[in-house]
Amino acid sequence: MRRILLSLAVLTLSTAVASPVVQTTDDIETPKHKAWDILQNAATSLRTLERTDGVRALGLLNDNTRARQMAEDALQDPKPEVRAAAATALGQMHATESIPKLQHALSDGKVPVVMAAAHSLRELKDSASAYAVYFGLLTGTRKTGDGFIAEQVNTLKNPRELAKIGFSEGIGYIPFAGIGWDAYRTIHKKDPNPVRAVAATYLAHDPDPATTKALVNATGDKNWIVRAAAIEAIAQRGDPSLLPKLERHFSDRNPKVRYSAAAAVIRLTEIESNRKDENTKLGRR
Repeated sequence: MRRILLSLAVLTLSTAVASPVVQTTDDIETPKHKAWDILQNAATSLRTLERTDGVRALGLLNDNTRARQMAEDALQDPKPEVRAAAATALGQMHATESIPKLQHALSDGKVPVVMAAAHSLRELKDSASAYAVYFGLLTGTRKTGDGFIAEQVNTLKNPRELAKIGFSEGIGYIPFAGIGWDAYRTIHKKDPNPVRAVAATYLAHDPDPATTKALVNATGDKNWIVRAAAIEAIAQRGDPSLLPKLERHFSDRNPKVRYSAAAAVIRLTEIESNRKDENTKLGRR
């Protein structure tokens, strides 16, 4: 009897060793999962710059509840740079559900946050709230009930402080989510690369296949701002076939490029999924 049991044990062990481990699709981290990990890690980083850049990139993700909630959470960040980036991202993702939270941000103690919130509210067609802020910027006074505090009004009266805001907090006035274009252009006025980056931005909706190729090539540019601009333009084009061209930038040496690539992959993956669902529905009819 013992010999039979021993033989059975050996047979069971050999079968277990010989049988390959079956890996389900749930065990495999997809590019979309990896992209969310990149953005989540950035948004919760201990480093202010990483949180700022990660939250900024969320602006590429329209109609995405998870991205909107992450940006709304970032409105409570202890650092004003991150709060301003969050306010900008919510405007860029057209998050009308976040209007009340952006209105609350108009009472923030830091003017750059207020300016970013006002800009986003204007984008979301809440012009009255934005106009109150611009009135304060123009006159150095505040309208009754607009949420401004004395410290903010004093800052608005100080030309040096205003110049500093315009120089370092250009995130409220950028065409896409990932990069502070105005700040970069101010610093590098003689650098031709920002011009090329802007060109990539404006080519986002050009249907010419040659433009697609040019944008893909630009993702390999030696200048990070051109790479990031090209990646975001590709995201705006909405062509899921370009996903493999973006995934490789998860390991880009510049974090702004990595975060832009992550947001772009999520955006294009969801476009691809929606198209498959639509085709399935049409096939059933």
